[in-house]
Amino acid sequence: MSRRSTAHAAPNATPIVASRKPDSRSPKPAFLLKSLIALVLTLTLAASAQTRPRARDLGVPFDGTPGLNNAITDVKGVEVGHTTIITGSGKLIVGKGPIRTGVTAIHPRGKNANDAVFAAWFTLNGNGEMTGTTWVDDSGFLNGPVMITNTHSVGVVRDAVIAWKVNHGTPDMEGYWWSLPVVAETWDGWLNDINGFHVHPEDAFHALDVARSGPVEEGNVGGGTGMICNEFKGGIGTSSRILDTKAGGYTVGVLVQCNYGRRDQLRIAGVPVGKEIPEHPAYGDSEDTGSIIVIVATDAPLIPTQLKRIAKKVSLGLGRDGSYSGDGSGDIFLAFSTANPGAVGTKGLHQLTMLPNDSLDPIFLATVQATEEAVVNAMVAAETMKGIDDHEVIALPHDRLREVLKKYNRLAR
Repeated sequence: MSRRSTAHAAPNATPIVASRKPDSRSPKPAFLLKSLIALVLTLTLAASAQTRPRARDLGVPFDGTPGLNNAITDVKGVEVGHTTIITGSGKLIVGKGPIRTGVTAIHPRGKNANDAVFAAWFTLNGNGEMTGTTWVDDSGFLNGPVMITNTHSVGVVRDAVIAWKVNHGTPDMEGYWWSLPVVAETWDGWLNDINGFHVHPEDAFHALDVARSGPVEEGNVGGGTGMICNEFKGGIGTSSRILDTKAGGYTVGVLVQCNYGRRDQLRIAGVPVGKEIPEHPAYGDSEDTGSIIVIVATDAPLIPTQLKRIAKKVSLGLGRDGSYSGDGSGDIFLAFSTANPGAVGTKGLHQLTMLPNDSLDPIFLATVQATEEAVVNAMVAAETMKGIDDHEVIALPHDRLREVLKKYNRLAR
């Protein structure tokens, strides 16, 4: 049995792969075997990623202008890394698998930075968890990475972030060795042995270490490995928008871990895709089971009260895709700005820049647009997966999606 860890297996990106036995806490596999496994998986993932389309490639029409990579990493300084754990098949044996889970890491200023960013968070529906948000709310700062994993691995990932920060840096800009990590979750227990606790500290370390800018791998990766969206296979998705020069030319990037929604409510580009493709629903019932975590990044100079407004606008993007934030869903969003470096320092007066509130409309719109597209990108990138007890969740069929869009005169090409 093996564990696969990847950073970005996207076009023009080289994935980084590691391997270890999932039931061992601190193994050190032979260097030669590890290198061989890494090479094989790297080549396989890279080849797969180069042929995997995104929503725009299929002709899904979206408003707004995306950045170079159409990803959260289009915001300068932001880095993303994944650890993906896929092993075993068949009947669930708690503690042994099958395993379909992972960790995703987002560094607001890159892994080597030791500078906080202004941030704010918002919960649309609270059946979920995002640690560290009490201090984000009170202080207005996010100090360190944002991590996303499965519901029952929040604790181990939180502790791992503290250990990683101690081992990889100096005290924070206020001079303290302390941390209140931001770790969020969605539930992957339909496909994954979630009570087997298969995410270990080294998995969080790996996601943090391999994070990078550029293209971001989507779909069945990282924390999104075992997730389900609108009863299709879900996972990680991302998108970005570049504002025009009249609006400042700023960038807004969004990353989602989507694990929510009913099939019959799914809308893509305004089209009732879920009703048109009703076959093989994941759960066989009508509940909105699951959650979504959304992270918004921007280089626009915004203060925490403004970022709170940005985080709230995520809700409108999800509404475009058909979400109504059901009772069982944890819909939690965080927004941060990479502007105003050094604002968290303890000495002297701080000179800050900020946009006036009446200049925020283009950023609101960009957030809504990028959120809408990031969710669809997650479903388009995801592949059919079979997990515990042979539960199977089908991927959104690309050919059927194009047929439905064409039927409603919404196919872009």
